[in-house]
Amino acid sequence: MSRPAERLRAQIAEVQHQIAELHDQIEESVARRREELRYRIENGRIVWEEGVRRHHRALRVRLSTFLARTRLRYVITAPVIYALIVPFALLDLFVTLYQAICFPAYGIPKVTRRDYIRIDRHHLAYLNGLQKLNCAYCGYCNGLLAYVTEIAGRTEAFWCPIKHAARVRARHRHYDGFLDYGDAEGFEDGVKAQRDRIREV
Repeated sequence: MSRPAERLRAQIAEVQHQIAELHDQIEESVARRREELRYRIENGRIVWEEGVRRHHRALRVRLSTFLARTRLRYVITAPVIYALIVPFALLDLFVTLYQAICFPAYGIPKVTRRDYIRIDRHHLAYLNGLQKLNCAYCGYCNGLLAYVTEIAGRTEAFWCPIKHAARVRARHRHYDGFLDYGDAEGFEDGVKAQRDRIREV
C-alpha cells in the first residue's frame, strides 16, 4: 500500500473514532433525557416511574377524536402505505434467508435482527390504538431497512469493497474503509484486507 493511501486510511480511522465518540455523547444525552421523562430500561423492558403511565393515559387523544381531526388525504393514502407490508415482509424473509445461508459460507458474522428492528412504541400510553399501529409499522419498516443495509454493506465489503468515483450521499458504515476508486495496484491486497476486517465485525 502506498504512503498516501496509508495516510488517507489513518485519517479516515481518526474521523471514524471521532464519530464514535460523538455517538457516545448523543447516547449520554439520551440517557439524561430518559431520566427526565422518568423511565428506565431493565433487561430489555421499559419501566416507568410511579404515576407516569396514568398521566400519559390522561393525555391520550381518543380514537374517534383523532379520526375526526385527520385530513381526508391522509385517510385515502393510508392503504398505499400499508400495502408495502407485503414487499417489506418478503424482503425481510429473503434477506434473512440469504445471510443465514451465505454468511457462514463466507465467514461473515450474521447481523442480529433485533439490534435493528425495534417495536416498542406501542407501550406508550398516550398513543391511541391507531397511533400505536402506525408506530409499530414505521418501527418495523425503518428498522428492516437498516437491517438490510447492514447485511448489504457487509456483503459489499466482502465482494467489492471499492469506493464509487462520485460521492455517495447515504453510505453504510463499512464504506469509508473501502479501496479508492482507480487503485489498481492496491486492489488484490486491499480486498483480502477488507475480507479479514469484515470477518471480525
